Amino acid sequence: MGENYVMNTEGEYGQYIVQTLQAPKMSDGFKEFYKTYANRLLWMDGNVVPGAFQMNMAWYHSASDCRPLWKHDEHSHDTDEMIGFIGSNPEDPYDLGAEIEIGINGELHRLTKSSIIFIPGGMKHLPLSIISLERPVLHFSISLNSTYAYKPTATGEATDLTEKEE
Repeated sequence: MGENYVMNTEGEYGQYIVQTLQAPKMSDGFKEFYKTYANRLLWMDGNVVPGAFQMNMAWYHSASDCRPLWKHDEHSHDTDEMIGFIGSNPEDPYDLGAEIEIGINGELHRLTKSSIIFIPGGMKHLPLSIISLERPVLHFSISLNSTYAYKPTATGEATDLTEKEE
Protein backbone atom coordinates (compact mmCIF):
# COMPACT_ATOMS: atom_id res chain seq x y z
CA MET A 1 0.00 0.00 0.00
CA GLY A 2 1.36 3.43 -0.89
CA GLU A 3 1.55 6.70 0.98
CA ASN A 4 -1.95 7.73 -0.16
CA TYR A 5 -3.53 8.32 3.25
CA VAL A 6 -3.98 10.97 5.91
CA MET A 7 -3.69 10.37 9.64
CA ASN A 8 -6.69 10.39 11.96
CA THR A 9 -8.70 13.62 11.63
CA GLU A 10 -6.39 15.33 9.14
CA GLY A 11 -7.24 15.93 5.51
CA GLU A 12 -10.32 17.19 3.75
CA TYR A 13 -12.68 14.67 5.37
CA GLY A 14 -11.13 14.38 8.82
CA GLN A 15 -13.93 16.63 10.09
CA TYR A 16 -16.23 13.59 9.95
CA ILE A 17 -14.07 11.59 12.38
CA VAL A 18 -14.59 11.95 16.15
CA GLN A 19 -11.78 10.67 18.41
CA THR A 20 -12.42 12.56 21.66
CA LEU A 21 -15.48 12.79 23.87
CA GLN A 22 -17.60 15.82 22.97
CA ALA A 23 -20.79 15.08 24.90
CA PRO A 24 -23.37 17.80 25.46
CA LYS A 25 -23.54 19.59 28.79
CA MET A 26 -25.23 17.39 31.38
CA SER A 27 -25.95 18.05 35.04
CA ASP A 28 -23.02 17.50 37.41
CA GLY A 29 -25.12 15.04 39.44
CA PHE A 30 -25.84 12.92 36.37
CA LYS A 31 -22.19 12.93 35.28
CA GLU A 32 -20.99 11.90 38.76
CA PHE A 33 -23.54 9.07 39.00
CA TYR A 34 -22.73 7.88 35.46
CA LYS A 35 -19.06 7.50 36.43
CA THR A 36 -20.03 5.00 39.16
CA TYR A 37 -20.96 2.38 36.54
CA ALA A 38 -19.67 3.58 33.13
CA ASN A 39 -17.01 5.51 31.24
CA ARG A 40 -18.45 7.39 28.29
CA LEU A 41 -16.13 7.00 25.27
CA LEU A 42 -17.46 8.93 22.32
CA TRP A 43 -20.46 11.06 21.38
CA MET A 44 -21.48 12.29 17.97
CA ASP A 45 -24.46 14.42 17.04
CA GLY A 46 -25.32 17.35 14.80
CA ASN A 47 -23.60 19.74 17.21
CA VAL A 48 -20.30 17.84 16.98
CA VAL A 49 -20.43 17.04 13.24
CA PRO A 50 -23.01 19.11 11.31
CA GLY A 51 -25.49 16.81 9.56
CA ALA A 52 -24.73 13.77 11.77
CA PHE A 53 -27.35 11.80 13.67
CA GLN A 54 -26.80 11.08 17.37
CA MET A 55 -24.69 8.19 18.66
CA ASN A 56 -22.90 7.59 21.94
CA MET A 57 -20.70 4.80 23.30
CA ALA A 58 -19.60 3.84 26.80
CA TRP A 59 -17.94 1.01 28.68
CA TYR A 60 -20.07 -0.33 31.53
CA HIS A 61 -17.54 -1.28 34.20
CA SER A 62 -19.65 -1.90 37.33
CA ALA A 63 -23.03 -3.25 38.31
CA SER A 64 -25.21 -0.64 39.96
CA ASP A 65 -27.01 -0.84 43.28
CA CYS A 66 -29.46 1.69 41.87
CA ARG A 67 -32.27 -0.17 40.07
CA PRO A 68 -33.38 1.10 37.74
CA LEU A 69 -30.43 3.29 36.89
CA TRP A 70 -30.89 6.88 38.05
CA LYS A 71 -32.81 9.09 35.62
CA HIS A 72 -33.20 6.28 33.09
CA ASP A 73 -36.98 6.28 33.24
CA GLU A 74 -39.32 4.91 30.59
CA HIS A 75 -39.52 7.21 27.58
CA SER A 76 -39.88 7.27 23.79
CA HIS A 77 -38.34 9.13 20.87
CA ASP A 78 -39.93 10.54 17.72
CA THR A 79 -37.30 8.70 15.67
CA ASP A 80 -36.00 5.13 15.59
CA GLU A 81 -33.24 4.13 18.00
CA MET A 82 -30.81 1.23 18.29
CA ILE A 83 -29.38 0.22 21.65
CA GLY A 84 -26.47 -2.20 21.99
CA PHE A 85 -24.74 -4.16 24.73
CA ILE A 86 -21.61 -6.00 23.55
CA GLY A 87 -19.59 -8.42 25.70
CA SER A 88 -15.80 -8.17 25.92
CA ASN A 89 -14.87 -11.88 25.97
CA PRO A 90 -12.72 -12.45 22.84
CA GLU A 91 -13.17 -16.23 23.22
CA ASP A 92 -16.98 -15.92 23.16
CA PRO A 93 -18.15 -12.49 21.92
CA TYR A 94 -21.81 -13.45 22.39
CA ASP A 95 -21.30 -13.94 26.14
CA LEU A 96 -22.29 -10.57 27.58
CA GLY A 97 -20.47 -11.23 30.86
CA ALA A 98 -23.30 -9.38 32.55
CA GLU A 99 -26.98 -9.44 33.28
CA ILE A 100 -28.73 -6.29 32.08
CA GLU A 101 -32.44 -5.64 32.39
CA ILE A 102 -34.20 -3.36 29.92
CA GLY A 103 -37.85 -2.55 29.44
CA ILE A 104 -39.32 -2.58 25.92
CA ASN A 105 -42.89 -1.27 25.73
CA GLY A 106 -43.52 -2.32 29.33
CA GLU A 107 -42.01 -5.81 28.96
CA LEU A 108 -38.81 -6.42 30.99
CA HIS A 109 -36.03 -8.37 29.28
CA ARG A 110 -32.96 -9.83 31.01
CA LEU A 111 -29.97 -9.89 28.64
CA THR A 112 -27.02 -12.26 29.10
CA LYS A 113 -25.84 -12.28 25.47
CA SER A 114 -24.43 -9.51 23.29
CA SER A 115 -27.47 -7.73 21.91
CA ILE A 116 -28.59 -4.98 19.56
CA ILE A 117 -32.14 -3.74 20.14
CA PHE A 118 -34.22 -1.85 17.57
CA ILE A 119 -36.69 0.59 19.12
CA PRO A 120 -39.13 2.01 16.53
CA GLY A 121 -39.96 5.71 16.87
CA GLY A 122 -42.74 6.22 19.43
CA MET A 123 -42.15 2.90 21.26
CA LYS A 124 -41.68 3.19 25.03
CA HIS A 125 -38.51 1.71 26.45
CA LEU A 126 -36.51 1.45 29.69
CA PRO A 127 -36.07 1.33 32.67
CA LEU A 128 -32.50 0.02 32.52
CA SER A 129 -30.67 -1.87 35.28
CA ILE A 130 -27.23 -3.46 35.45
CA ILE A 131 -27.98 -6.50 37.61
CA SER A 132 -24.50 -8.06 37.52
CA LEU A 133 -21.27 -7.51 35.62
CA GLU A 134 -18.29 -9.89 35.37
CA ARG A 135 -16.29 -7.87 32.82
CA PRO A 136 -16.76 -4.64 30.85
CA VAL A 137 -19.67 -4.30 28.45
CA LEU A 138 -19.56 -1.94 25.48
CA HIS A 139 -22.83 0.01 25.36
CA PHE A 140 -24.01 2.21 22.52
CA SER A 141 -27.15 3.94 21.38
CA ILE A 142 -27.93 5.45 18.00
CA SER A 143 -30.82 7.84 17.44
CA LEU A 144 -31.77 9.00 13.97
CA ASN A 145 -32.15 12.51 15.34
CA SER A 146 -29.49 15.23 15.18
CA THR A 147 -29.46 15.47 19.01
CA TYR A 148 -30.61 13.19 21.82
CA ALA A 149 -34.17 14.13 22.71
CA TYR A 150 -36.81 12.00 24.44
CA LYS A 151 -40.37 12.07 25.76
CA PRO A 152 -40.76 10.74 29.32
CA THR A 153 -43.76 8.42 29.48
CA ALA A 154 -44.96 10.16 32.65
CA THR A 155 -45.36 13.56 30.94
CA GLY A 156 -45.24 12.96 27.19
CA GLU A 157 -43.38 16.28 26.86
CA ALA A 158 -40.30 16.35 24.61
CA THR A 159 -37.07 16.88 26.57
CA ASP A 160 -33.49 17.39 25.44
CA LEU A 161 -30.84 15.42 27.37
CA THR A 162 -29.03 18.61 28.33
CA GLU A 163 -32.12 19.83 30.16
CA LYS A 164 -32.17 16.82 32.49
CA GLU A 165 -31.91 18.05 36.05
CA GLU A 166 -30.94 16.20 39.23
